[in-house]
Parts: sequence; C-alpha cells; structure tokens
Amino acid sequence: MIAAPSDGATGRADDHDETGHHRTDRAETDRGGTAGSGPVRTAARASAGLALGALSAVLELVFLLATAIPVLLALGRRPPPAAVGAAARGLTELERRRLAAFFAEESAAPEDPGRALAYLAVRAPIGLLGGAILLLIGYGAYLGVGLAVSWWITGEYMDGIPPHLWIVVYTFLAGALLLFIAVQGLAGVVALERTAARRRLGPSPLDAYRRRIAELRETRAQVVDAVDDERRRIERDLHDGVQQRLVALGMLIGRARRAGGGDPERAAELLRQAHEESRHALEELREVSWRVFPAALDGEGLRTALETVAERSAVPVTMDYAYPGRPPHMVETAAYFVVCEAVTNAAKHSGAGRVRVGVAELNGGIGVRVEDDGAGGADPDGGGLAGLARRVAALDGTFAVHSPPGGPTVITAELPCG
Repeated sequence: MIAAPSDGATGRADDHDETGHHRTDRAETDRGGTAGSGPVRTAARASAGLALGALSAVLELVFLLATAIPVLLALGRRPPPAAVGAAARGLTELERRRLAAFFAEESAAPEDPGRALAYLAVRAPIGLLGGAILLLIGYGAYLGVGLAVSWWITGEYMDGIPPHLWIVVYTFLAGALLLFIAVQGLAGVVALERTAARRRLGPSPLDAYRRRIAELRETRAQVVDAVDDERRRIERDLHDGVQQRLVALGMLIGRARRAGGGDPERAAELLRQAHEESRHALEELREVSWRVFPAALDGEGLRTALETVAERSAVPVTMDYAYPGRPPHMVETAAYFVVCEAVTNAAKHSGAGRVRVGVAELNGGIGVRVEDDGAGGADPDGGGLAGLARRVAALDGTFAVHSPPGGPTVITAELPCG
C-alpha cells in the first residue's frame, strides 16, 4: 500500500490559480478557520479579524478621502502619484496579512498601485460594515447582561418591567433571533472580505491570460527541446550500441566464410561468436525500443510497465502503487518516464543500494515519488532530469528534485489528470 507523497516530500511550491492567488482548501476556507480549530476558536479569530478590519477600514477611508483628488486627476492618463501608490501598497499588505492570520485566506500582492487603490475602495466599506455588526452585538450583549442583573440581582427592573415568565421567554427568543441574524451578517462580511481579496488582488484577468500564454509558449519550446534531446539519445544508443554490435557481427560472419573451407573448427567458433553477438545486438535493440516506448504501457497500463522497470533495474526497487484506474495516456506516459529515468539515474550514478517508487492519487491527479539511498548531489539541470522537468511542465505538472550531498535523492512529480 502506498503512502501518498506529502507536500514536504514532493518539494513543490504552494499551488496558485491562474490569477496568482494561492488555492486554499475550500472546506477549510468555508469554515473560516484553520484545520483542527473548534467553532468557538474559529468564531473568536474571525471576530478579532473583523475588529481589526474595522479599525483598518477607518484608516483606509481617511486615506482614500485624502488622496481622492490626486487619484481622480491621474485617472485614465497616468498611474497615481508614487507616494499614493506606495501608501496603498502598504495598506494592502497589512490587509493581506490580516486575512492570512485570521481568515486563512492567502492572496497575492497587487501588481500595480491602481489595483491596490481599487481593492482599498471596495474593502473599506466592507470593514466598516463588519465593525458596525460587532458594535451591535456588543450593545445587545450589554443590554442582555443589564436586563438580567436588574431582574435577578438588583431588583431595579429595567423600564419598570418585572421578569414575568412570558416576558423572559419573549426577550430570550428575540435576543437569540437577533444574535443569529448578527452572526450570519458577520459570516457574510467574512465572505465579502475573501471575495474582494480574490477578485481585486493579484494580476488582472488580462494579465493572467498573458502570463498563461507566455507559459504555454515556454512549455511548447521545452517540449520541442525534449523531443530533440530524446532523438539525440536514441541516435547515440543506436550508434554506440546496436550499430557496433551489428558491425562486429558482420565481421565475424565474414571471417567465418573465409575460414569455412580450410579450417572448419575455426569457422564453427566464429559462427558461435557471431550467434552470441547477434543475441547481444537483439537485447540492446530491445532495450532501446523499450526506452523509446514500452509496449506494456499501451496494453496493460502504467502499473505493469513500472513493474517491468523494477524487474529490469540493476538496483533493487520497491514499488508502492496505489493509483485507482488508469490516468490519461499523456499523463501515464509522463509518469512512466519520470520513474524510468529516475531509477536509471540511481542505478548508474548514485551508487544506491535500494530505490523506492511510490505512485498515488494526489490532489485529483497522479503523484510520483522516487527515492534512493545513494550519494545524492543530483543536478536538476542535468540533461535527463531537465528533460523530465520539461515533459512534466508541458502537462501543467510540477517536478522537483531534492538531492543534498550524502543523499537521499528524492524526485517527485505531480501531474494533473483533468
């Protein structure tokens, strides 16, 4: 049974969506707290965050009113003044830290001062609304405590109303209803805070599309380079391996023909050597074809292909495979070559005594982890590993190599299947 690669093991950076925001766990975000926090702690953190947000909203409103004239004069013609932009960025950074600390909402810094100002203009009234709801809750709590004290402690009935049963029940139900409405209002303010941060911070949709186009251009060029590297590798394998075997085979057969009439024993020995050489040539040709694309990957799937890699490896390989079903063909192929290249490198260069391969479902895709106990020091920019990184990037996946001197070397890849 495989243990799915953890974030620390995979070495991958935090995920971002196409607008530059961190992707947070939706269930955790909807609760408004961190994993493992109870409802009381979550409510306390949210209330503290809203209280600080109300104070910062007052500061932001003053800032917006004070800078409204220079900003309006610059609108549509040039960026806002540098001092205004720097102050807007500073206030936005404070809001980003508050959202991360109290609402578990990670957001990207705005790329231009105009977007920071737009965020503050949207966010200030939301913060004031949260502060107003908190004040109403505090005032209601003050009235409730005062009413209870006047009824059952001091005996000085508030507004001269004695604590008859129906009055107590009516007051309790009305207070509970108002408290429920107020709490729902706070939850709505928290949702508005998050929505404003997601939509207003980070790059604009146009900037995100441009960035995505640039990424696609880069990955397309990387795929072309990877294909060229693979072709060169195949040419080297054929030239240095199979071709040399076939040349030796031809020479042995020619010598056997020349010795056939006068020295039958010599001819028989040469034919035996030729037969042995043909067997080696066939094995090397089969090895080259397997490295180009294994037939088992098409017919029987990734698991069988990886088991064959483990069987053919010169280093013992432990295989933990726990991916249900079959991933898409391109993803399956990329995952296979990640494992194959990593195992081959471990056997040739690291001096490893054992390799552990893990394949599991991870974040809706497939996670691959290859660890060896070798000497470490693998170069992520080396030909083989760099080619794997380009192959994975072409599928919008992530690839990481962690190989400190002395080992162990951990190679991880995460490939989306959507």
